[in-house]
Amino acid sequence: MNEFDLINRYFKRGAKCNTVTLGIGDDCSLVQIPQGQQLAISVDTLVADVHFPANGDPEQIAERALCVSLSDLAAMGARPLWFTLSLTLPNANEQWVGAFSAGLFRIASQFGCELIGGDTTKGPLAISIQVMGSVEPGKAFTRGGAEPGDRVYVTGNLGDGAAALAIMERRLKADSESAHYLNDRYYRPGPRFYEANALIGHVSAAIDISDGLLADLGHICNASQVGAEIFVESLPLSAAVLKCASTQQQHQWALSGGDDYQLCFTVPQQHVAAVEALIDQGLKASVIGIVSREMGIKCSLLGESFATTTTGYNHFG
Repeated sequence: MNEFDLINRYFKRGAKCNTVTLGIGDDCSLVQIPQGQQLAISVDTLVADVHFPANGDPEQIAERALCVSLSDLAAMGARPLWFTLSLTLPNANEQWVGAFSAGLFRIASQFGCELIGGDTTKGPLAISIQVMGSVEPGKAFTRGGAEPGDRVYVTGNLGDGAAALAIMERRLKADSESAHYLNDRYYRPGPRFYEANALIGHVSAAIDISDGLLADLGHICNASQVGAEIFVESLPLSAAVLKCASTQQQHQWALSGGDDYQLCFTVPQQHVAAVEALIDQGLKASVIGIVSREMGIKCSLLGESFATTTTGYNHFG
């Protein structure tokens, strides 16, 4: 197949929403931004054997690629609309591309976003996805609004992504149930759109956890010119992580493992009761710390200082 055969066969589909005026097949796509909304845009590049195993299942690789990209929209409180795909392939293997496109459109359908363009090139396997969404003016979550006294929360559990990677790299053994759960969390780290939508109006700052809790909370602290204290005993851990690793390893994965794509967000004191009420009603989130005036992040375990050695993943570190 040449480039255009590949696009037409596996990625070109008729527009499914009325916001797309012109989709795949021209030099540009034409879209209509919903009236009274701002456009939220983010792009992520995933490289084989850095962000996913090159020999992994192509359906799962596609699911992971789109999920982690959409997670940035959730972190801003935005609603997904469209995405573009730039796919670099060593060769045009039809079986691989067919499986990849099946996984890609499965996630796109699940979260209601449409592929509107992109590019294909030959080279080492890499995936770049640009996501676009809408958010009401003044309602977007940013990293720069945290204030001293705000509570620090996270959604879901921490450490699952790092534990899954350890199993894939054969650094960790797990029973079949735990391994299946962790593999699913790695390849399908569901963007937290439900939680983000429920939290609109209650959040002062937010970010998704891709590189590790300490690293990503650090971005909130830097943008907000504040610090934070993390209560290590409050970090939420899955049953799989609790079964697979020592307490020390659990803490390390939760604090700096990354690849969880949960939301980390801060809540002013006057909104804590409302957020706790949402949690009582089924929102999966946990308070894990407090924002402080002094810059930097400190960790404590049952009131005692807790030393950390790493903050998270660094591409050039």
